[in-house]
Amino acid sequence: MPEKLIVNILQVLSINMRWMTWNLFLAFIPVVLSIWLFRHKKGRSWVWWLGFLVFYAFLPNAPYLLTDIIHLIHDIRTIQSVWMIILVLIPVYFVVIFAGFEAYVISLINFGYYLHRIGKSQWVLGMELITHALCAVGVYWGRFLRFNSWDFVTQPDALLTKGVEELLGKQPLFIVFITFVILSVLHWLMKRVTLGFINQRNSRIEITS
Repeated sequence: MPEKLIVNILQVLSINMRWMTWNLFLAFIPVVLSIWLFRHKKGRSWVWWLGFLVFYAFLPNAPYLLTDIIHLIHDIRTIQSVWMIILVLIPVYFVVIFAGFEAYVISLINFGYYLHRIGKSQWVLGMELITHALCAVGVYWGRFLRFNSWDFVTQPDALLTKGVEELLGKQPLFIVFITFVILSVLHWLMKRVTLGFINQRNSRIEITS
């Protein structure tokens, strides 16, 4: 019986690792772009603006990992072993979802750093709220309509028709609003934890130096 459980959970993890790895790869694209866009001093050329648009197109992939909790629910029903679920399955999902959302937080921290640097500190809160709203729409499009970031280029007509029309319904608007609230609250918490960790680390480096 234990051998069967181990084989079962290894099969589940092997299947999950495919989409988990892919989703994490997509989630960290905006992190890399945010470093290039906001941490390096450069002029805002057309290349910069193109990178900025790509950044926002891929950014919803980071908080999108929060919705992968539905796969966890399915896997729990499949494995049916409390210890395997607690010791293996939940920790794996926690790491993946946490890493994805942390990528979202770091991307916005880098954007905020850029606004501070160019003397637009008063725009940070507005930028964050607008970003949460846009990403809430993006998460809805990805989870329910199965759109991808590159569909802005491959099928923009579908995004402007089906995507916009779908948002006019009461249920989609409610889901987007709830997603916006969740993103806002989690980002507020994680941003403070992340900045606290960074400041503490920098203080230790200064003391050591």
